[in-house]
Amino acid sequence: MIFCVFLCFWEGNTAKTIGTKNESSLHRTLKYQYAGPGGRTEAEVGDFVADGINEDGDFIEVQTGSFAPLKKKIKEYTKKGKVRIIHPIAVTKMIEVYSKDGAFLYRRKSPLKGSSWDIFDALLHAPELPLTKGVVIELILLEITEKRIKDGKGSWRRKGVSITDKEMSAFHQSILFTKSKDFLCFIPFKKGQEFTVSLLAKETGIKRWKASRVLYVLTKMKVIKRVGKKSNAWIYTR
Repeated sequence: MIFCVFLCFWEGNTAKTIGTKNESSLHRTLKYQYAGPGGRTEAEVGDFVADGINEDGDFIEVQTGSFAPLKKKIKEYTKKGKVRIIHPIAVTKMIEVYSKDGAFLYRRKSPLKGSSWDIFDALLHAPELPLTKGVVIELILLEITEKRIKDGKGSWRRKGVSITDKEMSAFHQSILFTKSKDFLCFIPFKKGQEFTVSLLAKETGIKRWKASRVLYVLTKMKVIKRVGKKSNAWIYTR
């Protein structure tokens, strides 16, 4: 409910802010929600612009993709205060398609489903961020509605259909990571127990390539370590 209130309020606010030209409704909703009524958004911080600063002075960054572009700005922010990175993941996505003149055509459910494991895609090129003092990462699992228009200007993969906006339809869960060891919740093995990429994939039901990515990131974060190799498989332990 609270997300809906912020969305309705700020979409009705026509004041222009920095860097919002291509901002989705999803990004805007989360930005204002986490900045809060006593905070501010699009705040200049040195050479960067923070999505928000809440009333406690904590910096807010909403990041839907890779965390790699955040590395420099987060380093700057942590010199001045704490940082919360909000990472929305669409566990369910509905697609609404409109004609070029704006007429509604149809609505369908996307076969693609996100999960909390997708955080490792975001951390792949920035595994050091959870090790940075003062940084908190929050996953937001959502249902979203993606709006598209048949304008002939979109990706060839979508046959020219353009994505015009993404909106939050429903909130499912929030998962907070305040320190690197919190990420061990993804590892279903006890301390000292040895495991491989294949074993992690088998135990959790994720794809092998995803398991490989998970262990790469967690090794870089120094919450697990390689202890040897058997045949062509690396062996890990907590």
